[in-house]
Amino acid sequence: MSNNKMVDKPIKKLLWSMGLPMVFSMVLQALYNVIDTIFVINMGEIGIKVNLALAYVFPVQILMIAVGVGTGIGINVLLSRALGENDQKKIGKTLGNGIFLGFVIYIIFLIFGLFGSKWFLSIQTDDAETIKLGSEYLKIVTTFSFGAIGFNVFERFLQATGKTMHSTIAQVVGAIINIVLDYVFIYPLKMGVAGAAWATVIGQIASLSTAICFHYLLNKDVKHNLKDIIPNASIILQIYKVGWAAMLMQGLLSINMFVMLRVFSLNAQADLINGTYGIYYKIQQIALFSCFGLSNTIISLLSFNIGLGDSKRIKECIKWGIIDTMTVAFIVTILFELLTRPISNLFGLTAIGLNKEQIISFCETSIRIASISYIFMGFSLAIQGILQAYRKSFEPLLISLLRLIIFLVPFALLFIRSNNAVNIVWWAFPIAELLTAIASAIILHMNLKKIKL
Repeated sequence: MSNNKMVDKPIKKLLWSMGLPMVFSMVLQALYNVIDTIFVINMGEIGIKVNLALAYVFPVQILMIAVGVGTGIGINVLLSRALGENDQKKIGKTLGNGIFLGFVIYIIFLIFGLFGSKWFLSIQTDDAETIKLGSEYLKIVTTFSFGAIGFNVFERFLQATGKTMHSTIAQVVGAIINIVLDYVFIYPLKMGVAGAAWATVIGQIASLSTAICFHYLLNKDVKHNLKDIIPNASIILQIYKVGWAAMLMQGLLSINMFVMLRVFSLNAQADLINGTYGIYYKIQQIALFSCFGLSNTIISLLSFNIGLGDSKRIKECIKWGIIDTMTVAFIVTILFELLTRPISNLFGLTAIGLNKEQIISFCETSIRIASISYIFMGFSLAIQGILQAYRKSFEPLLISLLRLIIFLVPFALLFIRSNNAVNIVWWAFPIAELLTAIASAIILHMNLKKIKL
């Protein structure tokens, strides 16, 4: 314990030294989703339709991430606290059961990919070509999803012990491979939408392989044996005591996108708005994942100090966690506001005629308006991380429900029916985030009074 930097290194420095690699890692994950979309939408005449198909598919990819991240957060909290308590037996069982759960999750998505891909597309659109393109992509990314799911597990093993730089390196390896293969498979090899899918899964498998190597070669603070992989009901329940809420919170992102696509379909320009929303959603993930990176750092660091029982460091972690997350969100907002036009132009490189101007114009409007919401989103996500570290389940879930469904959908329904919907519907996002930030502050205040900090 005396050699563990989380015991005595200043909290503010720890948040940045542990958090920046995680922010970089998660932004990179979001960035290669954006690059995927840029490559796909610029595939020529079919590009716009492929982009729409991938917008319909993306809720399943988000759900896959949600289940993996939710499980990972549960593992992270349990493992960090066990490390703080120096409980070696619990450490081993947490590691082993984390691997077991990753395998179970993969089997579920494998079955869905093989038998449910076409059905999922057919409930969203009647266009035969869109269904064909989307189901082809979805079947590949779910059938080979063990890379994405497994990486979420092993990434948490590294993060819980403070080795965030190693998890970042693993993420970078996969991202670089994905971006390079995107270009090679889509353009020189002309593999189309299947090429984009294969590039994604190969990159994910590369990230998993790198994370596994780092864990078993360098992560000497934690050990497990084969017996620890045998499912333990007590450990699994403890993982999901926090993880189920985190999973639902992330899963709400999937529900949110599915519902918003249905809301936007009420407009006469539904295809263009939905296509634009698919683009914006992936761009918005850069801000979202930036905040998640620091929120996850708060979970690891605060959980450790709760296990250690250091009230002074607990208070510092809460204070600086909120300040630093909002700082990152503000920086991302400024960058997006300054670079709105160049970013939007990337999605109209090969589109022709009116479609090109519409795509660029719609993207520019959505980014410029909706990015106002990021500072409020950062505040709410930091509070979610604090509450998760205290093993709170309902409150973080409520915050997600407020920002993604309860506040957002009614305003979106109101604005989408206006004569100028393509310009004003995006105001639903900053309004929902502002209202959620106010609610989050109240929730945090009430919980800190109970904890008596």
